[in-house]
Amino acid sequence: MRVGDYKQDSFFGQGQGVMDFMPVDDDVMALRHQIWIATDNAYKAAAEALTAKQAQLKQYSVDQPVDDFARAEPVVSIGPLAHLDFDSQRWTRMLQAASALSKADPQVESFDSALNFVAVNRYFVSTEGTVVRSGQTIYDVRIAGSTQAADGMRLERSQGYSVTDLKELPSQDTLLADTTKMLATLKELRTAPLADEEYRGPVLFSADAASTVFSELVGQNVLGLKPDLGQPARTKGAYATSYKSRVLPDFLSIVDDPTLASVNGKSLMGKYDVDDDGVRAMAVSLIESGILVNYLMGREPIRNFPTSNGHGRARLPQNYPGPSLGNFVVHASETSSPEQLKKKLIDLCQKRQLPYCYYVETMAPQRAPRLLYKVWTNDGHEELVRGAVFDDLDTRALRSNLVAAGNDVNVENLSLNVPHSIVNPSILFDELEVKRANANKDKLPDYPPPAVGSGKP
Repeated sequence: MRVGDYKQDSFFGQGQGVMDFMPVDDDVMALRHQIWIATDNAYKAAAEALTAKQAQLKQYSVDQPVDDFARAEPVVSIGPLAHLDFDSQRWTRMLQAASALSKADPQVESFDSALNFVAVNRYFVSTEGTVVRSGQTIYDVRIAGSTQAADGMRLERSQGYSVTDLKELPSQDTLLADTTKMLATLKELRTAPLADEEYRGPVLFSADAASTVFSELVGQNVLGLKPDLGQPARTKGAYATSYKSRVLPDFLSIVDDPTLASVNGKSLMGKYDVDDDGVRAMAVSLIESGILVNYLMGREPIRNFPTSNGHGRARLPQNYPGPSLGNFVVHASETSSPEQLKKKLIDLCQKRQLPYCYYVETMAPQRAPRLLYKVWTNDGHEELVRGAVFDDLDTRALRSNLVAAGNDVNVENLSLNVPHSIVNPSILFDELEVKRANANKDKLPDYPPPAVGSGKP
């Protein structure tokens, strides 16, 4: 609920809305009554918020004021409803079979296999005349395990499958093969040596690992977030002052296109037709040849960006629309094959007379390497290491130290919070600092694990 007008309304920092339960038995009068009460509560809260906002604004003088809410043409779009249709018993058996594989390694301390299948149907109506109904199915399957090294370091591995079409989920054979491989890497990590205390040099990221880098360092900084009251900045984040400046090397460009349904036969979770502000989805060129030329916008204007570009999406638990990623696609104008990238990695190491360099296969959140390999310069063989962190993997490194990209493509579907997708190649940095993590190490279990298959309590 927004009270006021387009120039100045009640919204600042949080939405004035109400979350409530509605009847599901087709009782029109009961539904109308519940919506009436919820709307009245939201209106009262918004009216109080407008008064508080106007009082707070008296403390500031704004040199370049922008409207609080952007105008948009009404949209009428009635899409099909989403439904779930799957064999729950089959999937239960698959997850049980995957979990059973962990019993072969008694040093695996925890193992989970889980699924989350959701059908979301959204209804949106506004006083501007917009009427939207849209549906989306989300199918998530996840396996995860943990163990401890001899020195007490906790080690974790996980793998997820997130798609919008049930047919794209792995078969039982594929799921069991991936589980077996993941358990093998947990065992390898237990006996892997620690990363060296310090390293500065070339680092190669697989396309899978690079998706975390692009998501956290670029995706979160191209959102056109209205600054706090009284703040003169254009937006929030590391790119707040980077408009029309170079943020990536000139061989990289990025487009966010929520109208894309798939890439290379894989469905994209960031596909939608109308955003949660009632604005039609559209492709937005964000970075062109390394230059930031746009931000993703909902209907809250910022300086130089007075209108929405169809990227206002509601997120839980606040559940009010704000700028969010859709299908975030990284394009490289100059590419190399994975084999060529590895050769470039080794060549850079040889020029610096380094005995080894690093290759990152997978990343954990917060840009921590989960599978990190030393690539030895003399013969190119790889050695798994553990317990490393990046010290300077930031927006400056993306701008100045990223020197090459692959011709491979990774699709990362992310369903938490706001469903979106990251599409990107592998990348090579000519210099990053890798350090040994200063991580706490827990005591190992005092007693050995119980015997498997004894059948006794």
